[in-house]
Amino acid sequence: MKFLHSADWQLGKPYGRFEPDVRSALSEARFDAIDALGKAGLEHGVGHVVVAGDIFDTEGPPDRTIVQAVSRMLRYPLKWWLLPGNHDFARNGGLWDRVRQRAGKGIVILSEAAPHEIETGVWLLPAPLVHRHNLEDPTEQFDSMETPGATLRIGLAHGSIRDFGSQGETKNQIAPDRARRSNLDYLALGDWHGVLKVDGRTWYAGTPETDRFQRDEPGSALLVDLEAGREPTVTPLRTGRFQWVLRDWLVNDRAVFDAECARLLASIDPSATLVQLTLAGITGLSDRVSMLRHLEDDLAHRLRYLDVRSDDLVGRPGDEDLAALAVEGVLGAAAAKLNARIDGAGPDAAIAKRALERLFVEYSREDRA
Repeated sequence: MKFLHSADWQLGKPYGRFEPDVRSALSEARFDAIDALGKAGLEHGVGHVVVAGDIFDTEGPPDRTIVQAVSRMLRYPLKWWLLPGNHDFARNGGLWDRVRQRAGKGIVILSEAAPHEIETGVWLLPAPLVHRHNLEDPTEQFDSMETPGATLRIGLAHGSIRDFGSQGETKNQIAPDRARRSNLDYLALGDWHGVLKVDGRTWYAGTPETDRFQRDEPGSALLVDLEAGREPTVTPLRTGRFQWVLRDWLVNDRAVFDAECARLLASIDPSATLVQLTLAGITGLSDRVSMLRHLEDDLAHRLRYLDVRSDDLVGRPGDEDLAALAVEGVLGAAAAKLNARIDGAGPDAAIAKRALERLFVEYSREDRA
């Protein structure tokens, strides 16, 4: 049997840190990921998509979010199995009752811990969350779930495998050997936003549309090929549109900076990439100003989003910079005093460094105008 394993759609995520145009594009991409899943399902001949929690970002999304999600799933002749997670946990009169009112036969909401025979001899064992944080392992109940005539047992849960430490949820913890304990052929997990193999039968699918600067990979889902008596064959499939990349550049002159820019642009689709860039190094002040100006006036407009962190890129004025300021009378005198304080390495050196840089930046802007 083959099926798709997905998780952590978090539809309706607000992306409040971004400008409206970026926020809108990122929000729409999360709905488009449903279409990517549907198309992948048809391409690979699967009949089922199991979604391991956090389909919605909150337990109270607006109607449009629900209608968009349901209508996109129903475009495809697949069975969608939706598990409540910690962001969209199951409760009476809540979100999932609203979804049921709009869902067709192709969508099954797994709000109760009851096994489902999804194909002959193939049982799906869900562990829905009924609270945002659960103190117990939500998968312990798999041990007592009866699956008569089972040839394959698939667990579906949302939570953190123990040993994640501070990087995972502190609640909703799942035993790392749950697949073995509960005689599962595959355990499909959600909560971790990247693809992660825990063991041969236990996987996190990650989010289908990346939503943070943690890893370079775009969003994905897992194509799972199961057969009794052998370890699953698991293949990641790209589903995400946007790529979120972290870059740290050590630049000591403009030539190195230009090479890094060219390397970055050659490796990505700029309009579908968000970049968090940290610059470090010691360079001439005029080079520093020109590099930051290039990022602001050129690279930022090519990319979907650019966040530049340049506190560790130190700019010192060279002889030519000081000579240019020296002819400006009062500006030249101020620059000389600030440079002397920097050379003195006293308690005011850091402040003097920033003041001299600002002086040169403003002078450069005035000169360019």
